[in-house]
Amino acid sequence: MASEPVRANMPPLSLHVPEPKFRPGDPVDFADVDVPPAGSARRPDTAEPAGRFTELAYTLVRVLDEEGGAVGPWDPKLSPDRLREMLRAMALTRAFDERMFRAQRQGKTSFYMKSTGEEAVSVAAAFAMDRDDMCFPSYRQQGILISRGYPLVEMMNQIYSNSGDKLGGKQLPIMYSAKDHGFFSISGNLATQYPQAVGWAMASAVKGDSRIAATWCGEGSTAEGDFHSACTFASVYRAPVVMNVVNNQWAISSFSGFAGAEATTFAARAVGYGIAGLRVDGNDALAVYAATQWAAERARTNQGPTLIEHFTYRAEGHSTSDDPSAYRSAGEPNAWPLGDPIRRLRDHLIALGEWDEERHERQDKELAAHVRDCQKEAEKNGILGHGLHQPLDSLFDGVFEDMPWHLREQRQMMLDEEEASGRPWARK
Repeated sequence: MASEPVRANMPPLSLHVPEPKFRPGDPVDFADVDVPPAGSARRPDTAEPAGRFTELAYTLVRVLDEEGGAVGPWDPKLSPDRLREMLRAMALTRAFDERMFRAQRQGKTSFYMKSTGEEAVSVAAAFAMDRDDMCFPSYRQQGILISRGYPLVEMMNQIYSNSGDKLGGKQLPIMYSAKDHGFFSISGNLATQYPQAVGWAMASAVKGDSRIAATWCGEGSTAEGDFHSACTFASVYRAPVVMNVVNNQWAISSFSGFAGAEATTFAARAVGYGIAGLRVDGNDALAVYAATQWAAERARTNQGPTLIEHFTYRAEGHSTSDDPSAYRSAGEPNAWPLGDPIRRLRDHLIALGEWDEERHERQDKELAAHVRDCQKEAEKNGILGHGLHQPLDSLFDGVFEDMPWHLREQRQMMLDEEEASGRPWARK
């Protein structure tokens, strides 16, 4: 088809291609990041219609100020014991990440993903929800399991895909599943957990239950169709679900602008669907706790879903397969204006007179030793790549309730071939 003539009085059309502000070697200046004063955002009643507080999708809900104080209407007024529990869970999550990262570098497992700088997003949210609420996480919310007391040895067994792995070595390392701890199976397919969470929440409502669901995804996953399908169902049926978007500024190698960050906030997605939207300082554990508690109450009282954007920063690589120095400035993590979530909660406890540097250092050493002991225990069950840790014929289990004939036939063919080869581990 012949092209249409260019209109002389109109500029030619062009496309905008997002580009991050800082590339490797660039100096970093986050002065344009708008950080409103702690305590300045209003806290609506949980029964208030979503359309009356749309401004909360464009600001930041913050509680902890620069002096370590807790201020404003979102202050959850937690006891010092509760704050110490949250601090310990966050520090334990970081210690676990450090140990498992080294294990991957030592060749003991194939893959790992750290949550450094994002511990408040998962830990504080887990503390704010009821223990029997169902969580549908992404792959960087290991803090939920740790906060709910899931054994570290079991997490390590799964990472090593060893003989103690309750998932039988059939999941990529770090893709845990723990129904008894309200932790739905992680999937490597982005945003699949969103419609699953909404569906679970709808089922809970249909049954007249009191449990709610919560789900997490990265900001890049909001570009997936599953995210928008879930928002539609949640909005139409007022599903009792808390939908969390972890805006850590980066996908594996592309910045948040490719998912729409240059146009508006990710919390603003909620406005278009007519659901409650909050944008929260994701490095402020008290703000995350308060926002989650508020959204959970809203869901539990049939006021519908809430979408929370956690504005945070991925301090390290996307995974052990990623090298962030290839695409972003090395100065970004230390320049991030919202600081470190563990340090901020620690400083708050110190400001209250309920903690000190010496106790914090002792706790870090204690947790590092605990994680090391758990690692030694898990490695008694084997590590990835050192032999077959699961019975070979279990490869076909767990797919169908009743195995169909063609899979039974294939399994038998495999076992016959292994037996003929003389390898003794065919029916280990």
